[in-house]
Amino acid sequence: MKYTLSRLFVPLLTLRQCFGMCLVVLVLSKSSFAQKADLIFTNANIITVTAQGERAEAVAVADGKIIRVGADEQVLLLKGPKTKIIDVGGKTIVPGFNDAHLHPMPIYPFESVHTNIDLSPSSVKNMDELIALLKKKARVTPKGLPIHGFGYQDTKLGGHPTRQQLDKASTEHPIIIRHSSGHITAANSLALQLAGITKNTTNPAGGAFDRESDGTPNGVCRESAAGLLRSDKMPRPQPPTEHEEEAAYQKCFENYLAKGITSITEAGSSFPRMKTYEKLQANGLLLRINLLMSESILDQVIEKRVRQGYGNEHLRISGIKTFHGNSLSGRTCWLNEPYDIVNETGKKDYYGIPPKRNQKQLDSLFQKIQDNGLQIACHSNGDREIEMVLSAYEKIQQPRQPKNKRHRVEHCSITNQSILQRLKDDSVIAVFHSYIYEHGDKMIAYGSRRWPMMEPNRSGIDMGIAVAQHSDSPISAADPMLRIQSLATRTSAEGIEIGLNQRISAEDAIRLWTYGGAYASFEEKIKGTIEEGKLADFVVLSQDPTKADIFKLKDIEVLQTIVGGKVAYEKPNTKDAKK
Repeated sequence: MKYTLSRLFVPLLTLRQCFGMCLVVLVLSKSSFAQKADLIFTNANIITVTAQGERAEAVAVADGKIIRVGADEQVLLLKGPKTKIIDVGGKTIVPGFNDAHLHPMPIYPFESVHTNIDLSPSSVKNMDELIALLKKKARVTPKGLPIHGFGYQDTKLGGHPTRQQLDKASTEHPIIIRHSSGHITAANSLALQLAGITKNTTNPAGGAFDRESDGTPNGVCRESAAGLLRSDKMPRPQPPTEHEEEAAYQKCFENYLAKGITSITEAGSSFPRMKTYEKLQANGLLLRINLLMSESILDQVIEKRVRQGYGNEHLRISGIKTFHGNSLSGRTCWLNEPYDIVNETGKKDYYGIPPKRNQKQLDSLFQKIQDNGLQIACHSNGDREIEMVLSAYEKIQQPRQPKNKRHRVEHCSITNQSILQRLKDDSVIAVFHSYIYEHGDKMIAYGSRRWPMMEPNRSGIDMGIAVAQHSDSPISAADPMLRIQSLATRTSAEGIEIGLNQRISAEDAIRLWTYGGAYASFEEKIKGTIEEGKLADFVVLSQDPTKADIFKLKDIEVLQTIVGGKVAYEKPNTKDAKK
């Protein structure tokens, strides 16, 4: 039997018919044939962060990713027989917060020999309370073993604790406590004795000892001087077991998740710590972790052929954390012009403590890191320090290296218009501070003339500089809503206003705490906004920060933290209306 062409082929369709059929297929693909959601949040006020003022009502999640964002009726088309529906009752949803720079501290029980006692103002209000808490710790610590603490604030205590004051807590235990800046350490007489620190000990490069009238160190060790306390003669307890260490880090990370933090960047990590984090994630930890490895292990990183982006969406490495400069809240950072308030040393021409590296050494370090395919994240606070860091970035970018390596200046606190322009021209990310709430009183030392260009988030945004936000925890609290309040108000807990011209809106602050952090770790394509195709990381808040009193933003509660479509934290007694 012969077949003619007309018998073998269906007649050609008109263009109009073809277009109509395509529409039908598209509609079907968007509804009955589309992937069904595992989870849908409805009746929400979703701040997507995709554009200023952009809002949605619902978000659908499948396989850990966002598959649709939009109006309730649109998103509910993806409801299937097994879909879990959560009606949030009009509450606000934002992308998961991303802390672009912090330092996880394992949380051990008070009685443990490994605990770092909390000496922040929430625990001690004055010097007497600090000494009493250290005495309490001495009573449960075996004789001879050191006592460590962190977070005391000299401005709240009336000064730094001296060795004589710390001796009142114990003369049988070395006592080593760190200032809230992390850049100043106070030690008792036994700790100094064991470290071999006497009045004949000279100040090391990049550091200094506060001294008594006869030249004897009084126990206050600034910057690199604290490193001399790490003596071989200093007794050390047996290291914690793997189980103890993992439990202590787990508690720390649970605190982050309870504040809505879904991603962090640890600034200054190591391979053993990375292994600990791998174990925690294998056992169910949902927090996403990006690592900036410590510059002290740069050669190890190079030997292992680690490059930017090593790892996966749960645990990865982006680069190297370096130092060039000192502390803002510790008042040790290096300035072009003197501090306005006389330093404790009595010097009236105090410029801070110079970094230990010169420009040539800094250039060489940066070149080595970049040549090995790693991001550079350099701690720098004072304008004189930052200028050197930018000169090093400019040196390694010319002429053989392309720009836009997304190198970073961590904290980048005291700036001027020239510094901001160089940040923009060099495509450098500014990871600005936002801790005026806790540390505004310490900024008085810099003088009000500097405040308009300190932590210049507003100027950075307006100039189109890539800006990310961080807590620098434990230097300030790993609490994004408190940090957002600090950005919006520029006002300390005592009511001190620092550079009100640099205030930003709550919505801008949310973007810096979400998209900004993702961009800083090269992850903006998979997180940082609430849109289709991205990881389902977001936070349910009790109020809309963009409509709340900016002086009460810290009081907004995290009701749920979602990571990869899974509930990583839920406020106790939170009851969701479920369909």
